[in-house]
Amino acid sequence: GMILSSSMTSAGSVFWSQLMADALGLGLNFCQTVDIGGCSPLGALARATMAIDAGLCENVLCLYADTQASNDSRPAKPFRVEWTSALGYLGPPAGFGLLTQRYQHQFGLDFAMLGKLAVAQRNHAILNDNAVEKLRKPITVDDYLKSRMIADPIRLLDCVMVCDGASGLLVTSRKNAERKGFNKVVIPRGYSERTNHRINESIVDVTDTGHRIAGEAAFRRAGLKPQDMGSFHPYDDFIIAMMIQMEMLGFCKHGQGCDFIRENDFSHTGNLPLNTGGGQISAGQAGLAGGGTNLIEGVRQLMGGGGKRQVADTRHALVTGIGGIPYGRNWTTSAVMILSSNA
Repeated sequence: GMILSSSMTSAGSVFWSQLMADALGLGLNFCQTVDIGGCSPLGALARATMAIDAGLCENVLCLYADTQASNDSRPAKPFRVEWTSALGYLGPPAGFGLLTQRYQHQFGLDFAMLGKLAVAQRNHAILNDNAVEKLRKPITVDDYLKSRMIADPIRLLDCVMVCDGASGLLVTSRKNAERKGFNKVVIPRGYSERTNHRINESIVDVTDTGHRIAGEAAFRRAGLKPQDMGSFHPYDDFIIAMMIQMEMLGFCKHGQGCDFIRENDFSHTGNLPLNTGGGQISAGQAGLAGGGTNLIEGVRQLMGGGGKRQVADTRHALVTGIGGIPYGRNWTTSAVMILSSNA
């Protein structure tokens, strides 16, 4: 067997996977903590499939957990304290505020369209018993537009709320799944990740991200296109990040995100169901395990376990990750996973 876990803000140790194996009394053939920020849950699943294909093991537990809300033990980062906090750059909201301002300067921005995404996700969270109770209340686009400013033009309803939480996946070989007679399985069909945040020959501006490169590779490996996706589960630490990912992944052209949002229905009964569990923004972000929230929802949908928020098309789901928020640039790591049902 094998354990792959995402890193934790509150583990108190860099040996999180080993400590978990010890606590569970397990003897393992492979044990690793994956540390690429919000991409870690997707990265762990990808590495699990590679380990199985390499014959290192047959069963893998991918575990994502964090208690950032009740036990935020992160030390102050000297760089942040000395160079950025003093200038008013207080973490990810400031970074995404700068990113949003740059996008607005380049292309213009209809904030009501970002509000449309916020409303769609909140409506899904209301149908999700696992979402943070405080967030399971309806909102309107007007509520979004009037929510207080956090880091201009990032509003309160653009942002995630930190919570405690955990999720996990059991991954096994196709041979083992067939031997055990599993009726429903979800198959990792195409994966790619890209760590590259600096503006260079492949990243031409802060609004151009690694998801463009990773998305092209993932779709090519899966033999599918954006239009084939029955549901879309983008990493959503901020609303603007989802719209930029829509552009980078080929749902629309760069700079046309607002028009795309205006023309499409992102409800669970719409043509492109979006973060049908509410996403991190409306279900809660369990620290560095937050990337598992949308991944698990994608798997649930393909397994037909969406309940009141079940989508009709359960053939393919697209899940993404964002890892690392540098200062004044786009995110560091971009991950893209295409999942398929055996139905």
